[in-house]
Amino acid sequence: MVHEHSIKAIRGNFLDMKKAVNCTSEIEENLRFTEDGLMLICDGKVEWFGSWEEGKGKVPAGTRIRTYSGKLIVPGFIDTHLHYPQAEMVGAYGEQLLEWLNNYTFPTEKRYRDKEYAKEMSAFFIKQLLRNGTTTALVFSTVHPESVDSLFTAAENINMRLITGKVMMDRNAPDYLLDTPQTSYDQSKALIEKWHNKGRLQYAITPRFAPTSSPEQLEMAGKLKAEYPDAYVQTHLSENPNEIAWVKELYPEQKGYLDVYHHYGLTGPKSVFAHCIHLEEEEWDCMAETQSVISFCPTSNLYLGSGLFKLQHAKDKRIRVGMASDIGAGTTFNMLQTLNEAYKVAQLQQQRLSAYEAFYMATMGGAKALSLDHYIGNFDHGKEADLVVLDPHATPIQQLRADNSKDLADLLFVLITLGDDRSIYRTYVDGRLVYERG
Repeated sequence: MVHEHSIKAIRGNFLDMKKAVNCTSEIEENLRFTEDGLMLICDGKVEWFGSWEEGKGKVPAGTRIRTYSGKLIVPGFIDTHLHYPQAEMVGAYGEQLLEWLNNYTFPTEKRYRDKEYAKEMSAFFIKQLLRNGTTTALVFSTVHPESVDSLFTAAENINMRLITGKVMMDRNAPDYLLDTPQTSYDQSKALIEKWHNKGRLQYAITPRFAPTSSPEQLEMAGKLKAEYPDAYVQTHLSENPNEIAWVKELYPEQKGYLDVYHHYGLTGPKSVFAHCIHLEEEEWDCMAETQSVISFCPTSNLYLGSGLFKLQHAKDKRIRVGMASDIGAGTTFNMLQTLNEAYKVAQLQQQRLSAYEAFYMATMGGAKALSLDHYIGNFDHGKEADLVVLDPHATPIQQLRADNSKDLADLLFVLITLGDDRSIYRTYVDGRLVYERG
């Protein structure tokens, strides 16, 4: 029996996906638009969801009903790759990947060994996510265990679903950021034992990328993955041609960049590789065979001049792809703006990214990419109640375009192309209101 006082009721227009799909052609038929719908939430989970007419009798007497008329309520956005220490250096000028790391990123990450500093920046980072409607994220911390503890603690405070891990990096970076194969193993193991599967928190084994890890360190990362098979792996792959050439020099005995990770047991269904712009055909095949996942980071790829991600090729190979902001080479926390850039990346390759497919990738598609679609991604009974209330009329130009939208696809597409943090009206995590637009 549900205690009446613990029920929350939300009324409005809801948009979600009935289920995760296997190919793009199934997206539209599984889209669920519930005009004048009702959601009942109990203990952070969806207790009931359907039309207002069907459900109004189920609302316990005296329950406050939050009504969002003229808004669109969608599942919380899922960001599959970003760096919380880089929030303070977004928009650093004028470099490609390797120079950008040395000139901007590494000096910034140094500060995170200071626990107080990491705590302050974790709070800022989580606030930015919520302000932009992102309720689940797969995040890089720094090499310092303090940075991981701080971010997990900030997420735990609001029972947010978050995955992060300590960066493993024992070469080709400044001395002040290096660990060793053994310390990276010991510290990661201690953090896994402390945080992995604690509430809604999960751990990601995090070698930064092949050039900054020795073979011995990648072996230790593989050892961790073998010991904790349900932990995630997150790293970078084939972002930049110079980076790929460098990996070939450092690992001449492997067939290519992806083969380095594959050799050490780091591919698989919970292994998430950011970028994957310049994959060779056999690498695409290896990604598909191992059921590994790609994070598509359009704002970052354009900003660093890395190239255009071949989304259509990934779809043809049935490889799961999640959307990602990649803060701080990426230039926005906002998933609407990220989808806007993803649309342009497709356009530059004479391809189309529909509004519905973009919406899917930011919600249920992201959940599927992170193997979390049984917990989040839509409004089915029992799902975790993470949701975002979008305002299609947030600015005068959005108001004008929304008024001229001919159907739901058009309205959604306008939100994606013109929307930003002003379009995020409310954010709920674990059934609780955690952000209200001022």
